[in-house]
Amino acid sequence: MDLLTGTYDCKVDAKGRLMMPAAIKKQLASVLDDGFVLRRSVFQKCLELYPMQEWQALMQKMNKLNKFKKKNNDFIRRFTAGGAKIIEVDVNGRLLVPKDLTVFANISKNIVVASAINIIEIWDKDLYEQAIDDAAIDFADLAEEVMGGQDDEDYGIS
Repeated sequence: MDLLTGTYDCKVDAKGRLMMPAAIKKQLASVLDDGFVLRRSVFQKCLELYPMQEWQALMQKMNKLNKFKKKNNDFIRRFTAGGAKIIEVDVNGRLLVPKDLTVFANISKNIVVASAINIIEIWDKDLYEQAIDDAAIDFADLAEEVMGGQDDEDYGIS
């Protein structure tokens, strides 16, 4: 699967169904039939949609953690218990967002579907805009810290 690109304003219907934006569906065409895992975000009040192959790769990485370390066990349990649900795109190109995840992310009607490299974030539109506004103040410093490594060729953007 290629890396995902784009941010889209969408709506969720009264039954909690989200119509996948056409551009995202096109980018995910090769993995649509494999299904997805939808879960709560670790750091934000949004949802993360993992294409199944990305979820499997993450689970394989987590499976390598030493389970005889309590912190590792606690992390695995809490991460996988984050409301993780297997979901599929229906014949009309919609995803059904489970009620518990809708409540967690404060999703009502207007949402934002945003690519995050290899996964998709699903946000309540107001919370997304607030998160972007809040982050804008510190973004230059963050960009320099994360991506501005002079000594490491792998991280510089030019």
